[in-house]
Amino acid sequence: MSGLFGTDSARGVTVAELSCEQAMQAGRAAAELLVKEQGGRIIVAKDKRLSSDVLEAAVCAGICSSGIDAETLGAVPAAAASFIVRERNASAGIMITGAAGSGDGSGIRLIAADGFRLDERVQGELEENILSRMNASPQRKFDNIGRMLSCDNAAEEYVSHIKQLIGTKLSGLRAAIVCEEPSTAATAEKLFRELGAEVFLLPHQEPEEDDLAPAVTDMERLMDFVAGGEFCCGLAIGDNGGSCLAVDENGMTVDGDHLLAIFAKHFKDSGRLKDDTFVVNQMSGLGLFNFAKENGIKAVTSGASGRSALDRMLEGGFSLGGDRNGHVFFTEDSPCEDGLLCGARLLEIIKMSGIPLSRLAEEMQRLPSISLNVRIADTSREIWKNDKDITDLIEWYQGEFGDKGRVIVRESNAAAPFITITIEGSDFGRINDIAGEIAERIRQRCGARE
Repeated sequence: MSGLFGTDSARGVTVAELSCEQAMQAGRAAAELLVKEQGGRIIVAKDKRLSSDVLEAAVCAGICSSGIDAETLGAVPAAAASFIVRERNASAGIMITGAAGSGDGSGIRLIAADGFRLDERVQGELEENILSRMNASPQRKFDNIGRMLSCDNAAEEYVSHIKQLIGTKLSGLRAAIVCEEPSTAATAEKLFRELGAEVFLLPHQEPEEDDLAPAVTDMERLMDFVAGGEFCCGLAIGDNGGSCLAVDENGMTVDGDHLLAIFAKHFKDSGRLKDDTFVVNQMSGLGLFNFAKENGIKAVTSGASGRSALDRMLEGGFSLGGDRNGHVFFTEDSPCEDGLLCGARLLEIIKMSGIPLSRLAEEMQRLPSISLNVRIADTSREIWKNDKDITDLIEWYQGEFGDKGRVIVRESNAAAPFITITIEGSDFGRINDIAGEIAERIRQRCGARE
């Protein structure tokens, strides 16, 4: 698949790469390929990036020019858009949202009628359709034009939905929250206050680096803020509302692995964990797998991408899954990763249990780990996997660890290929030596020339 769409639905290419003409053709292709019956409509949502407005106009023009109605939601979290698509029985949805590292640029994410991410095969058909039109735009008679509709209460409907899922009033809890997107921040503040929590909203700040001091991230600011006040926790909501990381009452980070452990145990104890199973990313820490084994929970492993975790959940009918970066899926309640639902569920568990987040998180013990990257020659892509000098060394050390440690070696898909070696074990000095030895072996056998 080429540039428009990637494995996690839309990759989110910037306006410099995604022209308004392409956005219009994307809307037109979505209308023609995804709307199966007359009278169908496509939901269009966006974030608050500067480029989102012009792309929204272009996408809606393409949809309406195909005789299909486009209903705009305005600036809302991505999870709210997925919920509204499913709730309104729309034919599809388009979320205009930024790509990682794209600055003020935006891209598009496609949403299927059931609110989940669009099937990769269908994405491929759409991409071919879009690209084939770019050099040939035939004259059209506009005798069948769709309408531009507007929904002004999408965020309110989404907040109401989350409130119905959270059965506990959060009164008495004080939480600090920082959100990457302004639209997510407004929705988060409304949600948690209506649930009864006392909320302190920290403004998002783009990190500024200089020669004397490293950039200060939102997470670091949140840690300092929570540690200096009487809070039950802090929540960092990113990826347009799609991810949630936490900070405990002492200002210590609680990552996605800890969150999955907390949710899995709570749901299992209350009989709500489907088949006593959750889906974890292959890069999740060994501590999470050990936690699952100790608590009678089955951990099913997915691939490295967020989409593979969701696909594995849908395939097995599982209700909980996610990754270390805070993308948590509750598929019975939300069709996509949902940082606001994740944060609300975490506060609900703190309130119901009366246990501080630090104690909830410490039930999963993380092992020391180290990761090294080795640049390889372009001609060595995939070939290193059949090099016995490399694979035998990896297998030897994995055998030495047994179930007390782990060796993960995988190749990136980047333009400049590299291999990441991740080692986990109880002795940091030992795993550091092992990682260095494997890295040196890979460098000798297939490393890139400087």
